Amino acid sequence: MAVFSVNEVVLKTRPEIHRIRYACTPIEELFRSLPSVLKTGYPIEELRSYCLKFLRGQGCEPALRGFNGFPEDICISVNNVAAHGVSTAEVLQEGDLVTIDVTTVRDGWHGDGAWTFAVGRPGPAAKRLLRCAWQATREGILALKAGFYLSEVGKAIDSVARRYGCTVLPYFVGHGIGRSIHEEPKVLHTLVDQLPCPVVPGLVVTIEPIVSLGGSATKLLDDGWSQTTVDGSLTAQFEHTVAVFSTHTEVLTMRNQRDLLLDFPPFI
Repeated sequence: MAVFSVNEVVLKTRPEIHRIRYACTPIEELFRSLPSVLKTGYPIEELRSYCLKFLRGQGCEPALRGFNGFPEDICISVNNVAAHGVSTAEVLQEGDLVTIDVTTVRDGWHGDGAWTFAVGRPGPAAKRLLRCAWQATREGILALKAGFYLSEVGKAIDSVARRYGCTVLPYFVGHGIGRSIHEEPKVLHTLVDQLPCPVVPGLVVTIEPIVSLGGSATKLLDDGWSQTTVDGSLTAQFEHTVAVFSTHTEVLTMRNQRDLLLDFPPFI
């Protein structure tokens, strides 16, 4: 394990990337199982229990509980809740957008992913948002290449959001990942000034823009965790853990790399 000089970025060896990939595998398996579960009337707390049981059945543990004081194993955010959704007695409704955000740990290495699902048939605006969020993450990943700068990721994501008339929420960023859930560098998803960070082989980060149909302002709910859009606009997010090699970039949370090139998420 080598420490890169910019912001103490910890670069990973190929065997270490393999261990992170192993931690990521159950995340996609969980996400692929969820469309058959997410039905109108399904209690959100039962959904949380389902995710927890599924991941443990895959031989890994959720890693969010206790991280920075977070009180849950699984993060579930619905509609205008942009991030960090916690326990609620609500049930799913037709047309809801549900984002499942999970962090796993296996043998001391972490994986991280998020996926937004539609309950029933998404309306035109929700479908546009899902398409935008998916393509924004895709283009951010495609911009992450050895020999370029990390700032290219934010440029690519911002360009997609503008094309769809959506907004990237600027205060939610990606991060390095490995032995710790959050490592350097921070991965900004918008066009903002930042110190130049070259992308080099061995870099493992998450790319996870949150996109809204309205403005970028958010507020904290009384539960002390849930962040909602101030204007009540819908949000969506697709997060992947990504590793950089000298010749290519690999999505560790996706078994079929060709799925990344789709214009719409392969399952919602």
